[in-house]
Amino acid sequence: MNKLPFLAASLLALSAAGAQAAPALMSAEWTAQACDAWNKDDTLADGLADKWIKNDKGRGYKIIQMYRTDCGEKYISEMKIMAKDGKAMCVYGGKQQTAALDYDVDYLMHATTERWNQMGAGEYGPMRAMMFGRLKFTGPKMEAMSVMGPFEAFLRLPGKIHADQACPK
Repeated sequence: MNKLPFLAASLLALSAAGAQAAPALMSAEWTAQACDAWNKDDTLADGLADKWIKNDKGRGYKIIQMYRTDCGEKYISEMKIMAKDGKAMCVYGGKQQTAALDYDVDYLMHATTERWNQMGAGEYGPMRAMMFGRLKFTGPKMEAMSVMGPFEAFLRLPGKIHADQACPK
């Protein structure tokens, strides 16, 4: 009896069982991956290390919250950004922790799943997204406009991190 086909099938089944499904776009798990991606992106970590990260009202951090409009506000995820070693580093990415944002320094953004995917694919950047209402935005708009390159890099994160398109649970 040849055991090789049985062994190959068993290994394949174990491999498939061990493979994890992609996290839902904007879920806590996806946002943790986005936090890691932020820290590896020089446009974000270095590009926001000067005056952007320093506009924090002395708290030592900025908060970015985001969600998919079609999934609803109960699925808000959050990133906490702090100055660290001369860079703007993401120190937390996950479910919403901050109940009340300070819109002089913090950001809340939402768009439909389709729009997040379009921005992630680089079909358009933040200026077009905000001008045409594709990205709903609350926060320091003039500050955001002063850092368009990094802002665009942030909006590209949905295209860099593999995600399931179902709403987070």
